[in-house]
Amino acid sequence: MNQNRVFYAIVRTFFRLLLRLWNRCSARWDEPLPEERMIVACNHCSNLDPLVVGCFFPRRLRYFAKEELFQSWFLGTSIRALGAVPVSRMSSVSAAGALKGFMKLYQEGNDVLIFPEGGRSPDGKLQPLEAGVALVAAHERAPILPAFIHGSYKAMPTGAHFVRPSKISVTFGKPLRFSEEVYKSREGREIIMKRLEEAMKALDSEGSEPQPQGHNTASE
Repeated sequence: MNQNRVFYAIVRTFFRLLLRLWNRCSARWDEPLPEERMIVACNHCSNLDPLVVGCFFPRRLRYFAKEELFQSWFLGTSIRALGAVPVSRMSSVSAAGALKGFMKLYQEGNDVLIFPEGGRSPDGKLQPLEAGVALVAAHERAPILPAFIHGSYKAMPTGAHFVRPSKISVTFGKPLRFSEEVYKSREGREIIMKRLEEAMKALDSEGSEPQPQGHNTASE
């Protein structure tokens, strides 16, 4: 276990330094990260996204990644150290199986990373969100931490084999918490998804505009 933690720390530090140097990557938090476990919900438009979030989130995140990414020894070993769990394309078709998998990872005491768009954006813009993240949150009574990455699409769009030196930034918003009534109600899923969508769109707009003086910014 200690060896795994050491290897994780080494890999995380290596990629964070690489992202800072090559992509001038930075992270901003709207408020300090609570100690409680989180479901991190982030936009997705590049294969770089799990690395970006995994390197700048203070704790080890667990998430599913297509098994093709593990064919490269270097990449596979690296993302596995950062918390990736390989899943076959056939398995990923089963939405119910994926949801159960996320619930199991969360129940095991992990922070979980979910990309609620369901796949990479074809144009770098936020796509409609799928409701699976709300189902997991409601089942586990878990808070959702919205996050948004800017610049990863330009740095490595779909089909690209090399990372361009484009600037990347990731913003972690304020955790979304819901009452027991929301978690249990029939309309709860819609309420959760509406708040998440609003939060992610706000982070998108926030990151696209210059920040006013006095805005709460913090880079790790």
